[in-house]
Amino acid sequence: MAVKKGNLSINNENIFTIIKKWVYSDHDIFVREMISNGCDAITKLKKLDMIGEYSYPDDFENKIKVIVDPEKKTMKFIDTGIGMDEAEVEEYITQIAFSGAADFIEKYKDKATDDQIIGHFGLGFYSAFMVADSVHIDTLSYKKDAKPVHWESDGGTEYTIEEGNRTEVGTEITLFLNEDCLEFCNEYRAREIIKKYCSFMPVPIFLEKANAPEEYETIDAADKTDKDIVIEEIHEEAKFEEKEKEDGTKEKVEVSPAKEKLKIVKRPVALNDTHPLWTKHPNDCTKEEYLDFYRKVFMDYKEPLFWIHLNMDYPFNLKGILYFPKINMEYESIEGTIKL
Repeated sequence: MAVKKGNLSINNENIFTIIKKWVYSDHDIFVREMISNGCDAITKLKKLDMIGEYSYPDDFENKIKVIVDPEKKTMKFIDTGIGMDEAEVEEYITQIAFSGAADFIEKYKDKATDDQIIGHFGLGFYSAFMVADSVHIDTLSYKKDAKPVHWESDGGTEYTIEEGNRTEVGTEITLFLNEDCLEFCNEYRAREIIKKYCSFMPVPIFLEKANAPEEYETIDAADKTDKDIVIEEIHEEAKFEEKEKEDGTKEKVEVSPAKEKLKIVKRPVALNDTHPLWTKHPNDCTKEEYLDFYRKVFMDYKEPLFWIHLNMDYPFNLKGILYFPKINMEYESIEGTIKL
């Protein structure tokens, strides 16, 4: 693939006005947009796997990885989704506000439902330019013999596209943050934003800091999995305590048996809950689960007055939990919070 340069096709003449308006409101919303696009891409590939047009490798796990790099002033969003070929990058990315989901549904309308295929390419992606001077895309389509694609733009109407070097199906988006937005390549700030907007996304989300020192944890040898990287085998001797018998003599009693443990590279932990309580049937939920979920989500130590678990299939599909908090004083008010 030869290096190609072109101009973005803007379907909405006011699109950059909208983006600039976002800059002055929810400045961190781009994180939600990037991760949502990744979830949509993974959902599409799952659909193709279900209808037999794609097969996942054995033991494959879908995920979204966010990597912050304070030294390079970058933020990466990597998904294991459907990926794109050159023609799709031209269509979905260079034509701003084009709905890639609508095209996907039309193509597979007889084989898959559209209830989970909601993503809009283009507009959400361009929210990245609220915080970045330049954005690079490296993607590889699921299609047989597809070639990897590298796309980049500095936020103007021009872009460059050429053959890339990605070897795995999916997409990697790299944001080169501008000087006013370096807070977003801070690991703790990124964690805060992901939990704010993406706590219940349907795909596991992992956060990493580039070049961070390796972290370790110790587990029982019996709990080892095939994915664990063992650093050291540890034998813990049995522990004994000296106790006095009824006749006044003393004896050593084992209080902790000998154990075989392993020091392993710390297992990654997803920042989100992919199976929140509202996805369960109300009959399968206990009062304690409802209370624990309420405290976890809303950080309110008081019990709610009551709650309503919505689980509707007709005339539309709706699942959720409405909590009604207690108000202790006549004029006390609590700001409503929605978690998606």
